[in-house]
Amino acid sequence: MRELTDDPLVLPTHTSPTPVGPTADPLTAVLRRGARQLLAQAIEAEVADFLHDRRAVLDEAGRRQVVRNGHLPERSVLTGLGPVPVKVPRVRDKRPAGERESFSSAILPPYLRKSKSIDELIPWLYLRGVSTGDFSDALTALLGPDAPGLSASSVTRLKSVWEEEYRQWSQCDLSTKRYVYLWADGVHFNVRLEEDRTCILVLMGATADGRKELIAVADGFRESEQSWYELLMNVKARGLSVDPNTAPKLAIADGALGFWAALPKVWPQANAQRCWVHKTANVLGKLPKRSQPAAKDALHQIWMAPTRNAANQAFDTFVETYTPKYPKAAACLTKDRTELLAFYDFPAEHWVHLRTTNPIESTFATVRLRTRKTKGCGSRTATLSMVFKLTLCAEKRWRKLNGHDLLPAVIAGLIFTDGTRSDTTAPTPQQHAA
Repeated sequence: MRELTDDPLVLPTHTSPTPVGPTADPLTAVLRRGARQLLAQAIEAEVADFLHDRRAVLDEAGRRQVVRNGHLPERSVLTGLGPVPVKVPRVRDKRPAGERESFSSAILPPYLRKSKSIDELIPWLYLRGVSTGDFSDALTALLGPDAPGLSASSVTRLKSVWEEEYRQWSQCDLSTKRYVYLWADGVHFNVRLEEDRTCILVLMGATADGRKELIAVADGFRESEQSWYELLMNVKARGLSVDPNTAPKLAIADGALGFWAALPKVWPQANAQRCWVHKTANVLGKLPKRSQPAAKDALHQIWMAPTRNAANQAFDTFVETYTPKYPKAAACLTKDRTELLAFYDFPAEHWVHLRTTNPIESTFATVRLRTRKTKGCGSRTATLSMVFKLTLCAEKRWRKLNGHDLLPAVIAGLIFTDGTRSDTTAPTPQQHAA
């Protein structure tokens, strides 16, 4: 695991940050002037388009009714380059009150005082180990000595806001949601949680249009059925349907999770897919180091096989090869054979998303680097709200599923053989029961 100080956003803990201002850093000053010029040009273009679209609005004398009218007072916007002063053009609409339109820049909305990247920077810094007391020094080094409004006290206030946002989000209505796929995982952090609840349980889903969304975040025990059952019952209470016709088609998780014991109690119709990343680590852990590279390649041949038949052949080869000397490694793989190959019944375009819990792992990988200096986020609520806030930042960059146009066919129950769609429909849960 790399050290926290390798990350460009986090300051080394063994040195004191040196303030970097316009006079100490000519390059930053040049970049800031360039940013100001580009921002002004972009806003001018917005105004020009706004006026051009209303060029035909004339009075009886043929004079334009929507015209430029100077600038609004200059204000400073805090960006990743530090404070950037800007002036927004003022537009005057001479028409009667009921017909007037006001100009509002989409780039620089009214009352905006800092860019969205700064909103993301604060939780990232906090989660990655910069304590509240060190924020002033850290932000001065990153944004310059003139950066306003980001003191330790403002961070403390923001934490209270995030806790309220988390509380509201964790109670939001899910009755209009439909998730085709689910990912579940337990993420460990270096934090203080109540009653030794040392894990954050995370549930994500893929919507019918292919977007990935965070569904639930809670603290609990990774291997506990009860912890996962409480989480699933919470999303049910928030309105997420448990009807067989709208249940998730596939759930992806590590085989060691208590999630698998809880899932049938809420969505018994959901198919199970074991995470190949976790399974590979578990199998390799039962082999000596000298045998691990070859075994890893052999496992790779299974889950990267183009068809289920080819995967089964590679599976059998692995078992025959390692059973004589390493029966525990072979047994670890064999016991989840069906669940490891479940993805072959879904579109091939979706396989890259379905074989692992990577949508969760990739989001939270760097959060585990929470520094020992701050000894976690403190309270249980603070921890959950920080994880929630981090995920909201990451969610903006999550991409849609490959082949998301095939999701309606999955929802309709059409059969996919080796990732290719057929014209037949999968049996319904009622037909299975019969």
